[in-house]
Amino acid sequence: MLKRERQAYILHQVNLHNKVLSAQLCQEINVSEDTIRRDLQELADQNKLIKVHGGALSHSFSQVNFTPVEIYSQANKQEIARKAAALIEDGMFILTTGGTTILEMARALPPGLKATFISGSIPVIMEYSNHPNIDVIVIGDKVAKNSKITVGADAIQQIKSIRADICFLGINAIDIQHGVTDNDWEVVMVKRAMIESAKRVVCLTISEKMNSTQPLHVCDISKVNTLITELNATDPALQPYAAAGVQVL
Repeated sequence: MLKRERQAYILHQVNLHNKVLSAQLCQEINVSEDTIRRDLQELADQNKLIKVHGGALSHSFSQVNFTPVEIYSQANKQEIARKAAALIEDGMFILTTGGTTILEMARALPPGLKATFISGSIPVIMEYSNHPNIDVIVIGDKVAKNSKITVGADAIQQIKSIRADICFLGINAIDIQHGVTDNDWEVVMVKRAMIESAKRVVCLTISEKMNSTQPLHVCDISKVNTLITELNATDPALQPYAAAGVQVL
């Protein structure tokens, strides 16, 4: 793979998953760690990503306030957000993770909605706080600087005391065999707690992340009640998930 192709692949992975790990990129591209390190440094020097220890972050993932130009596949995420917001009814208690798709859902909530939203994601909490009629509960603990979300034992214990109507998960990867997977251990632990604390688990993802995997297991496909993508529910790409018992929207 030529350098230009290699760096284009790295940028696409950063945009798609918000975070990449150097070790995983080495395996996927079949090059040395030194090569990946140089590529990441060059891309960081060009202000195309943020190089961190062990990998890189997208600019959108590292900031508290997202602007439209920084959100990858924003139109598709807005369509997903519209579908997700339609599931929420007055009086519900809603658990949410963070990420740009969840942020779009927060912006798509109807002004008249009266519900309670519980999250540890700083950007999402700020967006919820702008809503005129919803109550916001902040899950507190250590803030993971990379993902801008609270993590740790206290956060997990707080989540375990909740019985939410719906948990909306922004996800990094999903497939039938491995279920939902991610690349951040602390965030994985928070997501696992949220899944166990909700009556219904709804995964939000652009279709590009379907049929892909990340190194860390979040949950089996059997734990997912609903999968929302930008695709029409009858799209052939969604049928294996429907066959596995997942509602697709």
